[in-house]
Amino acid sequence: MILSRRTLARLGATVVATAALGTALPALAADPKVKFVTTDGDFVVELYPGAAPKTVANFLQYVKDGHYSGTIFHRVIKNFMIQGGGYDADYKEKPTRASVIHEGRQALAKGLKNVRGSLAMARTNDPHSAKAQFFINVVDNPRLDPVILPAGDPVTFEYQGQLQKDIPRAQVENHPALFGYTVFGKVVSGMDTVDKIRDEPTGAGGPFPTDVPQKPVVIQSATLIN
Repeated sequence: MILSRRTLARLGATVVATAALGTALPALAADPKVKFVTTDGDFVVELYPGAAPKTVANFLQYVKDGHYSGTIFHRVIKNFMIQGGGYDADYKEKPTRASVIHEGRQALAKGLKNVRGSLAMARTNDPHSAKAQFFINVVDNPRLDPVILPAGDPVTFEYQGQLQKDIPRAQVENHPALFGYTVFGKVVSGMDTVDKIRDEPTGAGGPFPTDVPQKPVVIQSATLIN
């Protein structure tokens, strides 16, 4: 079966995954931890430089620069994720450095998936556009995982539960939607705080028509603790 033009267009607007869903993330040696203090409570994330070194280095530099202090969780979807790190309480976007290269596929190969409690980089439709914003999955989100194509040409792979058979490799190998989102850490304590943020009533706020907590959830500090 060959992907139709309509299906390929849909690929460009959605994020897909083929890997079997796991509910646990591996613990890697000497993994740094960052403590977030928010107006809804505290939580700690553990980072995995062995799986996504450039992503972790980028995130830690923002932590060390104090970038996240005073930013809000501006996008909260109860059965999906909470997203923050980009806007202050007045909905002004904070300046950032250049984007970081996408490392989702190599992180997935190390076992990092978009499961509940995992930490991933937010981005635009361009896979290599992640800068400072991050999100925490509050449910298992396998559709956010990258697609890893098998060897050979043409390729056969699964897309949103459907088998895509004998597709020319060049047609899909670098398709933006197949990159997914880079997981680079997980919440190791304070998931109750994440759930509290998840449960905040949402609506319009600033430039965003929906999904904004009506009581601002502010990151007061983000500190490297080991």
